[in-house]
Amino acid sequence: MNKKEAKERIEYLRKETAYHAKRYYDEDNPEISDFEYDMLMLELRNLEKEYPEFISEDSLTQKVGGHVKEGFEKVEHEVPLQSLLDIFNFEDLKAFDERTRKVADENNIKLKYVVETKIDGLSVSLEYKNGEFVRGATRGNGLVGEDITENLKTIPHIPKKLKENIDITVRGEVFISKAGFDKMNEEREILGEPLFANARNAAAGSLRQLDSKETAKRPLDIYIFNVQKSDTIKFTSHIESLLYLEKIGFNVNPVKIVCNNLDEAISAINKIGDDRENLTFGIDGAVIKVDDLELREILGTTYKTPKWAIAYKYPPEKKETILKDIVCQVGRTGAITPVAILEPVKVAGSTISQTTLHNEDFIKEKDLMIGDTVVIQKAGDVIPEVVEVIKSKRDGTQREFHMPDKCPVCGADCIREEGESAIRCIGIECPAKIFRSILHFASREAMNIKGLGYSIIEELLNRNLISNIADIYDLTQDDFASMKKNGKKFAQNLIDAINESKNNDLYRLINALGIRHVGTKGAKVLAKNYKTMDNLMNASYEELVTVDDTGEITAKAIKEFFEQGQTVDLINRLKNAGVNMNYLEEESGDDRFSGMTFVLTGSLEKYSRNEASEIIEKFGGKTSGSVSKKTTYLLAGEDAGSKLDKANSLGVNVISEQDFENMIS
Repeated sequence: MNKKEAKERIEYLRKETAYHAKRYYDEDNPEISDFEYDMLMLELRNLEKEYPEFISEDSLTQKVGGHVKEGFEKVEHEVPLQSLLDIFNFEDLKAFDERTRKVADENNIKLKYVVETKIDGLSVSLEYKNGEFVRGATRGNGLVGEDITENLKTIPHIPKKLKENIDITVRGEVFISKAGFDKMNEEREILGEPLFANARNAAAGSLRQLDSKETAKRPLDIYIFNVQKSDTIKFTSHIESLLYLEKIGFNVNPVKIVCNNLDEAISAINKIGDDRENLTFGIDGAVIKVDDLELREILGTTYKTPKWAIAYKYPPEKKETILKDIVCQVGRTGAITPVAILEPVKVAGSTISQTTLHNEDFIKEKDLMIGDTVVIQKAGDVIPEVVEVIKSKRDGTQREFHMPDKCPVCGADCIREEGESAIRCIGIECPAKIFRSILHFASREAMNIKGLGYSIIEELLNRNLISNIADIYDLTQDDFASMKKNGKKFAQNLIDAINESKNNDLYRLINALGIRHVGTKGAKVLAKNYKTMDNLMNASYEELVTVDDTGEITAKAIKEFFEQGQTVDLINRLKNAGVNMNYLEEESGDDRFSGMTFVLTGSLEKYSRNEASEIIEKFGGKTSGSVSKKTTYLLAGEDAGSKLDKANSLGVNVISEQDFENMIS
């Protein structure tokens, strides 16, 4: 590579790493794996080392990648929260040891290391005055972070008061355990919310919520791994400081291995690598730190990284195995996922016998066939994946795989909509998705069955008291009373709520059925147009597509939904249970908001957003979730945010709650 090519490559790598660092650190939504990002950084670092004349201050090799998020107060770190230099082989570790040992020998200091797990989370500092937790902050760019004190107070393992009245600042890693991450994603899938890509980004996103009540809902934990500043007590070694932190109440990193030399450090790294599958939390490497704090001072730091510590990243391990079969699993949203059944093979410390193949496009892209010899990769704690097919090992016995057109669980039709990669079962009574179907049916925006929430539905299913939506209306007071000690009042309230739901307007039932692309607004339009459930069920595609706000995709989804035998059976059972099938809402005769579009933002005193929306729609208006030039009014309550700024910039009329009341009086 000549100088010109090197310069062009360095500029390209700087742009790529800056983009992906923004996705990772600031947006908590990475597009590439940690390993792919590490390889880009390694190439950039090596090129800059070879061509130092092209080093620039804006390169991520010279600074930490994060920024302060808007909405948080800035915190200047008294002691910088630096990042670590990553290495990927033991040769680089030996070079680190030689440099460090030379300085230790020159100063007559015995060199020891402490090897710890590199926890895959979000780095924070915690500041204590007289033993009281007074402030916590993210790393940010290493010099300036975000004040997230209130969010950190929601984490149970962060002590509000230490066992000794000292002034100290410590550094730790906030994370979500493997079990906590799995449970959180399972709940999000049930609720139809997008899944988190990994535990690290889930933890980072949780900590950077502007509302600490939202943070408190997430299963966050923390391990402390360093003393940043201590005004009350002085330490001579790192391990001494960690043991002291445990003594005064901190949750310290449980994996901390003292090593007398490089060989012991390498053994510790290998042991962590072998055991990482058994850890309850995710890691993305091992950290090797100089134990003696005086030696740390002598070694010093660069602008970005300390010279007394280094991070060893475990290389992704690849193994060959046989793709024995491909089976389809139906998720709780109805998405059908192809799963590879593999000849068991040990990869990165765990035995892999199956892994997801994501979707139909992934199988085609990899050109996978049942019986193929495939390469499996598992980097650190990442889910194993099929990397490639070894086509040279095909012998003619391999066979193609085709996604099903009928659900493998319930036999209903499977569809793939334009622009989507997933194939979905549209059977409303499919056992694989029944939990989510019932949860949505009972939700406030749908049939509004008060008290029939997540845990109650889960218990009803576990006790086999219900197996589909219509079973809700067959439940008795005794069924509910058996769930709680002295549960008569609890049971009566639920039965009353179920009976009350039978009288709901038609739009609530339409919304409750969970038809793809039909939400509350769409359900109201359909109810108003068709008046009865029978009319809607018998509507043709040509009729549906002419209804306001019902495009071709939505019309197709409605038609396909009502053509399913499961849907017809369910509607008949709901009719027999006495659930209303007719449009009840009276026409107001007042269309003062006809042709107008409202956007709501902030907190209103007298109305919920749903109530305000219903009033607007009652008078012939529409509501939207985003501000544009077509917006007629922005109804702004307390703490109006970015929507207010956008409305002002576009010249949209902004009205207060009092203005709104004057308009509807």
